[in-house]
Amino acid sequence: MSFVKTKGFKYFKNLLIGLGAAVVLMGALAKLESWPWASTALIVGLSTEAFIFLFLGLIGPEPDYYWDKLFPGLDDYHAQLQPLTAGVTGGDMGTPLHGDVIEAQLGGMLTELQSMSKNLSSLKALQEVDFSGTSEQIKAMNNFYTKLNEAMSDLSDSLEDTKSYKAQLAELNSNLANLNNVYGSMLNAMATSFNRG
Repeated sequence: MSFVKTKGFKYFKNLLIGLGAAVVLMGALAKLESWPWASTALIVGLSTEAFIFLFLGLIGPEPDYYWDKLFPGLDDYHAQLQPLTAGVTGGDMGTPLHGDVIEAQLGGMLTELQSMSKNLSSLKALQEVDFSGTSEQIKAMNNFYTKLNEAMSDLSDSLEDTKSYKAQLAELNSNLANLNNVYGSMLNAMATSFNRG
């Protein structure tokens, strides 16, 4: 029976099942379309399928379970199971699985699940926080910073205007002083000519 477990046999088995199904489907199509050779094709197809089902029943199922690889003998009810990951301790196969070992492993899993539950409840609390007003607050802060920048710009502009105003005032004072000198000279000249006359 070791040939039954080889890759070549598994390929042959899949090929046989696929070809048998194809023959049955072609026979059914021929029968539906009322082709002249339909009855013969359907008989051949169903006979092939009957042979395949008989063949599969005789070779039995192939246990391809992952847990069977991890715990050999899992299909035997009375087997003393030892996981392959435990390794060999000393000369024996280690402690077989029984209620206490399983309970200890499940206890550790329960602690992990409780920790996960606490973390999930924290996430749920965060989910329930109301962030609905946040966008309005951010908009208000952006508006505030925009207005602050505008005010700073206006202040800078007004400082420049103040400097320019001071320069113009200094020039105006200089011009007024010159006009006062000219006006004073004119008054003196008029007073002199008035006193002579």
